[in-house]
Amino acid sequence: MAEHPYSRLTPDVIVQAIENLGFEPDARIFGLNSYENRVYQVGIKDGSSVVAKFYRPKRWNEKQILEEHGFAKELADLEIPVIPPIKLLRGETLFKFEGFHMAVFPLLVGRPPELDNLDNLLVMGRFIGRIHSVGAKKSFTHRVEISIDRFAIQSRQFLLENDFIPLELIPAYESLSQDLIERIELRFQEHGPLLKQRIHGDCHRGNVLWKDNAPNFVDFDDTMNGPVIQDIWMMLSGSRDQKQAQLLELVEGYNEFGDFRASELTLVESFRTLRIINYSAWLARRWQDPAFPQNFPWFNTQRYWSEHILELREQLAALDELPLELFY
Repeated sequence: MAEHPYSRLTPDVIVQAIENLGFEPDARIFGLNSYENRVYQVGIKDGSSVVAKFYRPKRWNEKQILEEHGFAKELADLEIPVIPPIKLLRGETLFKFEGFHMAVFPLLVGRPPELDNLDNLLVMGRFIGRIHSVGAKKSFTHRVEISIDRFAIQSRQFLLENDFIPLELIPAYESLSQDLIERIELRFQEHGPLLKQRIHGDCHRGNVLWKDNAPNFVDFDDTMNGPVIQDIWMMLSGSRDQKQAQLLELVEGYNEFGDFRASELTLVESFRTLRIINYSAWLARRWQDPAFPQNFPWFNTQRYWSEHILELREQLAALDELPLELFY
């Protein structure tokens, strides 16, 4: 097995990378909760800390990363609480060191948002609305676009071609995943053309830090062109009644700064299904990275695939349920 690129990212390399950007790091290096990339809190000799992000090799090219940085800076310049990378050296935000693209961010200490508090969802909706009002001004040129092909068809193909699914479960997965894709395609056709714009792309509670009674949005690594509902539905959880109440708060706040497109509610379960299918393929694609077997030991087991197929069956039923509604 070939050595994984991240095996070269030793503490010495991390320290050298930070020194190369003009900082004076001390011996404090703490790995943060990130698997797609490698992210570290690095102590500086003056007692402060910065966050160093080493992008996964060959995932994004420089133009795509710079679009991520540019969007975050555009939002921050308008005092929307996001965490853009720090400009260093000649005002640049993206650097290369030992074959890695990297960026440095200020350290923000906050807590996870309490999304069972409807007042917090109202505030969250306001800031997502502000992000989208800026995102609508233009489209990304180099970032990816959310699509059935990228998130479902390619993911399904990868799993079926690379011997991850137990042999006896392949027929069930193959048939069920194809049915889901066809059902999602139908839902998209019924909706008609989707208006896509710059969005966060991975707007779940793990990418939000709550501080000073406001959400701070971090990790624009998956920012993309997509419909605004993609940044809304991941905030909804629980029973249908709970989701309905959460949605009303989010949209009330959202509409103070944007114009929520209620028609996209018919696609919530379609986007949820795309994420579920893509997540399994994401784990499979990264399985040669030693961090993944270590942190996701339950993946690629008989039990995992059995439960995954059950989850997909539940999604097939969910796609036929009535969508959430707005009441005015």
